Amino acid sequence: MQNRYDFAVFIGRFQPFHNGHLQVVREGLAAADKLIVLIGSAWQARNPRNPWNHFEREQMIRACLSETDNKRLICLPLMDVPYNDDLWVRNVQATVNGSVTAHHTKPHQPASIALIGHKKDQTGFYLNLFPQWKNISVENYAGISATPIREQYFSPLINELLKTSNNELLPSSISKWLSDFADSNEAYQQIADEIGFVQKYKQAWEAAPYAPTFVTVDAVVIQSGHILLVERKANPGKGLWALPGGFVDQNERLLDACLRELREETRLKVPGPVLKGSIKRQEVFDEPNRSARGRTITHAFHIDLEPNSALPKVKGSDDAKYARWIPLGDLKPEEMFEDHYFIIQELLGTS
Repeated sequence: MQNRYDFAVFIGRFQPFHNGHLQVVREGLAAADKLIVLIGSAWQARNPRNPWNHFEREQMIRACLSETDNKRLICLPLMDVPYNDDLWVRNVQATVNGSVTAHHTKPHQPASIALIGHKKDQTGFYLNLFPQWKNISVENYAGISATPIREQYFSPLINELLKTSNNELLPSSISKWLSDFADSNEAYQQIADEIGFVQKYKQAWEAAPYAPTFVTVDAVVIQSGHILLVERKANPGKGLWALPGGFVDQNERLLDACLRELREETRLKVPGPVLKGSIKRQEVFDEPNRSARGRTITHAFHIDLEPNSALPKVKGSDDAKYARWIPLGDLKPEEMFEDHYFIIQELLGTS
């Protein structure tokens, strides 16, 4: 039977790739000549919600397919844009259009494109964002979710999860891939340690009558094309670069908390009136999954200092292992904590 579409498009995080994802991939390949898989949350630092980079997730997907099907599969990274939905949509459009231009083999005929996914699933919201393409809605195979799989994988129950015989959750090739990753990649222990920290953190709030919402502040300090960042000393995000910031004390105003955390973590010796007079913008960042520790809403202040050939001296202290001025052009999202890269992009107007 001839395929109905030239291209099907499947968007997901695949953390990890499981039998539910595989069912969608198979239906996409059955419905189109080529399947474009956009691997979301690309270029992020490893964390409990996103333990694997997009290269590793492409390996997982391809390990489940035959050589013939792999030739019809196009895997591309898709970066999150948590505070700009329109830009995310534009990125999807541009990525798909570029791939179609490169792989469409029917000259003088427009390519037929369809999005495929679980329309009833909350993660399938994107199916309504691209009216220029057709939709292929598929059932959520066996109700499988990646979240409990991750939780079991990074726990003492890992061996039970990875049993390859009659595994309803994972293809046998993925069970083997995940087993090899746990045995040979130090990142497994890094994520397991961070999950252990987060679990203990949440246990401290179990007696609260309501799920807590935390309030934090972050300083986006810019001078002469450089941004002031700190390297985190401990979990969560140990070893990642972050904005100077932290939790607001009970009797503190937001700006006062921001300036206090800035001084505590960087020892920046710029007078308070100068810092306050250099504030260009303040924004709230409230993406629900931005922190593994729980619902955390941060207030970020953009402080733009007067250009100077000599950057102020800084030194890491308190929760910061190091403090450093980093050229804006050298920022790497895969080395940054939580959503701090996106906060910077949004406040500087570069998202």
